[in-house]
Amino acid sequence: MKAWLLHDFGLDNLVMDEIPTPEPKAGELLVKVGAVSLNFRDKAIVDGIYEPHKVPKPLIPVSDAAGTVVAVGDGVTRFKVGDRVNSHLYSRWLDGEPAPHEPDYCFGSPLPGGLAEYMIIHEQSAVRAPDNMSDEEAATLPIAALTAWYSLVDFGQIEPGQTVLVQGTGGVSIFAVQIATALGARVIATSSNEKNLQAVKALGAAAVINYRTSSAWEDEVLRLTEGKGVDLLLDVAGGNGINQSIAATKPAGRIAQIGFLTGQTTQLNLMPLIFRQTTIRGIAVAPRSSFDRMNEFLNEHDIRPVIDHVYPFAEARKAYEHLARGAFGKVVIKIA
Repeated sequence: MKAWLLHDFGLDNLVMDEIPTPEPKAGELLVKVGAVSLNFRDKAIVDGIYEPHKVPKPLIPVSDAAGTVVAVGDGVTRFKVGDRVNSHLYSRWLDGEPAPHEPDYCFGSPLPGGLAEYMIIHEQSAVRAPDNMSDEEAATLPIAALTAWYSLVDFGQIEPGQTVLVQGTGGVSIFAVQIATALGARVIATSSNEKNLQAVKALGAAAVINYRTSSAWEDEVLRLTEGKGVDLLLDVAGGNGINQSIAATKPAGRIAQIGFLTGQTTQLNLMPLIFRQTTIRGIAVAPRSSFDRMNEFLNEHDIRPVIDHVYPFAEARKAYEHLARGAFGKVVIKIA
């Protein structure tokens, strides 16, 4: 089969090659990959800034895939040949709280990912892809949609009428706007791109803030919430901006710490955190059970992924370059 292999860190070291097609062992599915989508994690792995000590070389990168089962190993009962499935990042996290070593069993590093014509997924890890979505659409779900869902529902426990702040207009953030709106929440979105801000309003955001022109964006959030602050804030930026996130969140509010776009370390001001009694929860996607529940919700509310661009398999590097420039929604690579 054809596969993209990362031989060393840096995009120039991501090379298409031919390798043996894997064979499914007991309990495993062989999936013909239809499409994959890129997340910041995928770029960070190629750049060598995401747990580089755990990245095997060569590596088939990219965690998020959708495709069709073409062969099954002994004892498989959850799926059959012809079924369409999604990969699930944390291949062994099925339900409840995460185990200590979940990152050791992630697709796209250290396990082989989906940037290939075929991939192996254990039947317990696989998730049935939504019938009303193409492979390109379904491939956007495993990290971006599921992270937004878990932050809003499992952690945030958002109720109608509550207020949610979403940072940026990348994959997780766009799904968060769509899902939060469907849950009946009032959404405030931030971005530095005016065109994207208007587009996110069309998706349901009640208010938007340009953090370039309003650098003290937390003050604008307080103005928009009559001094209260938001019930839940999805922080994808990381870095020292967490202090602004705390100031923008209501007393006893919650922050879902999802990303690290502006830095993996922070200088945290403890007194505002203590006095506002803020809960900060690190969010690393979700268990498979949450994925199953999310897909039912997406079907029920007819939520369709927002895809910025679909690249052909041969142009995978261009897809990474697009992600690095920034995207409104998801960047997808069509395999088959």
